[in-house]
Amino acid sequence: MTVSNRGSNRPEWLWTPDDTDVEDQSPDFNAGMASLGFIRAAIRRSARFCLVMAAAGLVIGAAVYLASPPAYQASTTLYLTVGPEATPGTAIANDQAVVQSRTVAQLALRKLGLQESVDSFLGSYTAVPLTDRVMVITVTATSGTGAVSQANALAAAFLQYSASQLEIQQKLLFRSLDQQVAQARQQVTALTGQINQLSAQPADRARLPSLRAQRDQAIATLDELVQSNNSDKASTQEATTAEIKQSQVLDAAAPIPPHSRLKHLLLYAVVGLIGALVLALGLVVLRALMSERLYRRDDVATALGAPVRLSTGKAGLSRWRPGRKGLAAAGTPAIRRIVAYLRSTAAAGSHGTPALAVVPVDDLQVPAISLVSLATSCAEQMGLRVMVADLCRTAPAARLLGVTDVGVHTVRVDRGNIIVAIPGDADVAPAGPLRHQAAEAQFPPCDKELAAAFAAADLLLTLAALDPSVGGDHLVTWAPDAVAMVTAGESSWTRIQAAAEMIRLSGVRLAAGVLVGADKTDESLGVTRSPGAGEGMRDAEAGLPDADRFFATLEEGSRRKTPNDR
Repeated sequence: MTVSNRGSNRPEWLWTPDDTDVEDQSPDFNAGMASLGFIRAAIRRSARFCLVMAAAGLVIGAAVYLASPPAYQASTTLYLTVGPEATPGTAIANDQAVVQSRTVAQLALRKLGLQESVDSFLGSYTAVPLTDRVMVITVTATSGTGAVSQANALAAAFLQYSASQLEIQQKLLFRSLDQQVAQARQQVTALTGQINQLSAQPADRARLPSLRAQRDQAIATLDELVQSNNSDKASTQEATTAEIKQSQVLDAAAPIPPHSRLKHLLLYAVVGLIGALVLALGLVVLRALMSERLYRRDDVATALGAPVRLSTGKAGLSRWRPGRKGLAAAGTPAIRRIVAYLRSTAAAGSHGTPALAVVPVDDLQVPAISLVSLATSCAEQMGLRVMVADLCRTAPAARLLGVTDVGVHTVRVDRGNIIVAIPGDADVAPAGPLRHQAAEAQFPPCDKELAAAFAAADLLLTLAALDPSVGGDHLVTWAPDAVAMVTAGESSWTRIQAAAEMIRLSGVRLAAGVLVGADKTDESLGVTRSPGAGEGMRDAEAGLPDADRFFATLEEGSRRKTPNDR
């Protein structure tokens, strides 16, 4: 970067290709910024979203409880007599499985006469063994009487099924014993038949003593088997009867006192609130980690390759107030600070007729209001003739002054006039009134009306949104200095760097950046990371006159001009 006077008392700043010291900057400069402070700042920025999500979760949790029918419970206790078991606790575990089987559930549903599905009914009750002989069945239903009746039906169904299974086992045992007696009787009968047959044949009578001895042994075995089987049947029948009769309902089904509905409501609401809050925090952290948008002053300064000389909080503007009504936001503290900074920058970087370009990187509203507020204050308070050039496609600055048509227009303010210039829609890279050595061959002279308006102006303010598909070479014909305005969290590193590079490649000096909506917790300085970046600019500014003194000189010169000059 070099400084030249060109016959003026003000130095002119010319950027040369070797001044772009951010050319080799990597977009991965923030690779390690996902710290606790970074996450905490992201949560603070999204505090309203988290609060809304938490409130929604609280309401949804309470609504779910109120919309769902209250659950009633009833329990019944069974005392079960079990037979001999190899391992203590095996019988009660088997009974627990039987209670929760589909067979018992179907039997209970038939007793109740309900058309409910078996799977749904199985999910509405539990069976819990308390000891080796005591089991509790708990049923959940939509009413207290329904829970009691279902618990009674389950207990009856289980006892009935258990009794039928014991009787079936007894019958099977008796049948097995009777088969043994029948086989013994058949053996006795067979031996008797053989003895009778041999008695009629004298030649074979020698075998009769042996057969009679076998028959006597078979008869004795039969008598013992009959006595043993009768004893086993009696003992088995006695044990089965005891198991059936002694297995009974110990405590009849009774409703379980419900918990407080208010406590349940609060529990559901708190669970919904915590769940929604955790979900919101997760979304906020995930979005912050995945987002490429910049919030910190240092990050924006590194992307710009220029220091962030001013950062403000949110401007608090309404996007639903177009036209002149939008100028009501000029009284906000953020806009006033931006206007004051632009005023000093226009003075510091001016030569001949002061000129400054404001380049919005993302949002157009705040830069437009700030530029128009500066133009209005200079025209009304100082009597300066200010020219505002709006090079944005939607002409937001011109619309704030009530101008929508293409061309050069004069707008009357309280104590002065503002000249508004809007280039044609077809002119994507409009040439301005400033002539620059590098742009002489590329851009033709501007039209006479624009040149005449500039010649009569004391200050030229330009709002220029740059498009990478078009470039920003024409910017040098509008201003020698530019200020890039970035909204925190709206632009990525690539977008901000692209805007800064377009400004530099045009030959315009990027004076600094302005960060709007900066995080209150951001403690970074907004300086460039490149060693010595911006030092030449600071050294040159040290020799420039104070901004207020400069504008006072302009004001005095404007007052001395004759009416014809105006």
